[in-house]
Amino acid sequence: MRRRGDSFRRAGRRKISNVVWWVLSAFVLLLFFLLVSKARHIEPRPSIPKRRYRNDKFVEGMNMTEEMLSPTSVARQVNDQIALAKAFVVIAKESKNLQFAWDLSAQIRNSQLLLSSAATSRRPLTVLESEPTIRDMALLLYQAQQLLHYDSATMIMRLKASIQSLEEQMSSLADKSSKYGQIAAEEVPKSLYCLGVRLTTEWFQNLQTKERSLKADDSNKLTDNSLYHFCVFSDNIIATSVVVNSTALNSKSPEKVVFHLVTNEINYAAMKAWFAMSMDNLRGVTVEVQKFEDFSWLNASYVPVLKQLQDSDTQSYYFSGHNDDGRTPIKFRNPKYLSMLNHLRFYIPQVFPALKKVVFLDDDVVVQKDLSALFSIDLNKNVNGAVETCMETFHRYHKYLNYSHPLIRSHFDPDACGWAFGMNVFDLVEWRKRNVTGIYHYWQEKNVDRTLWKLG
Repeated sequence: MRRRGDSFRRAGRRKISNVVWWVLSAFVLLLFFLLVSKARHIEPRPSIPKRRYRNDKFVEGMNMTEEMLSPTSVARQVNDQIALAKAFVVIAKESKNLQFAWDLSAQIRNSQLLLSSAATSRRPLTVLESEPTIRDMALLLYQAQQLLHYDSATMIMRLKASIQSLEEQMSSLADKSSKYGQIAAEEVPKSLYCLGVRLTTEWFQNLQTKERSLKADDSNKLTDNSLYHFCVFSDNIIATSVVVNSTALNSKSPEKVVFHLVTNEINYAAMKAWFAMSMDNLRGVTVEVQKFEDFSWLNASYVPVLKQLQDSDTQSYYFSGHNDDGRTPIKFRNPKYLSMLNHLRFYIPQVFPALKKVVFLDDDVVVQKDLSALFSIDLNKNVNGAVETCMETFHRYHKYLNYSHPLIRSHFDPDACGWAFGMNVFDLVEWRKRNVTGIYHYWQEKNVDRTLWKLG
């Protein structure tokens, strides 16, 4: 037999080996795809299984506020019963029916526990679980309305009477608070009771004190318009001293500061002695003290308000305050408004005829910075520069003037912004040019019966 050649045999073997390799490769690929597809269908097991509860949906969606506001809510019905029962408790106690008040209070607590349980578990109340509580409360409310005659009209009348009584008590306490507050603000410590007497004695016995005061009165600074002139009208020595000392302490140029103080006859000597003795502590500030009794032009024929202050009815109004049945607030009946020092601020050009610009300070002011910049303010031909106090309705004209009077309605805007004394810059040249004091006299004469506004 003849054998085939080597080339033929090797070609056959190569064909068989190639088929085997292709089959193996296909098998490997098929196995790979099977493993991948199986891996995709495997779900990871959670480490901690999540438990489901029956009220899970209420934990997420239940809102107690919305539940109470819902007109179909059982919780709202329970809450309304509680509100009505509380009103009946008050009436029952006033009627000395303490047993019924106790029963209502106990049932109120039961209803509140029911609401508290619903709020804690964050699930709405059902009719089934709340029916006993609602029924028991309804029975008590029915007894109050029918058996004990606690109907709605009676309850409303009694509640109104209670509110009116509380309002009257509040008004009385507010009135007392205002009176005691004024007394406390105007009184001085016990150790200073005799301060005025001691200072007056010092003034008349110590010639050196008088000489120091006379030097200040003779100073050319008193009429020098290039300096900073301040004026204070007060009978309170300590308060005035605080104003002067705080201004001197914070002034950048205290040697240019001049204070013009006006007081009354009683406190004149004491105030003169005080500032004469304190001169070394004022850092060069000049202080002049006057008394308004020395102003010859200040008399009842020229000043309308002085005539009104001497009237017996006016004095009775401020000292008694009983002739208007308490309609006027106590702060407007303060007897301090009878003092001419309270009205002297409308006569500043007459008090200081040589001055062109002054800064008026009230005696309850504590200065905390240098005030020299006030004298460089351009008032644009206005008389008064004041602090803004009309952010809302405070200091509007309607707060002070009587707009039921036709004269007031025809001349003044009720929403116009008023201003407060305390710290004011006055252009006395413009004041004199516009005759502001004369306008003040005109309106004071119109208000002789105090129907336009109250003094003060």
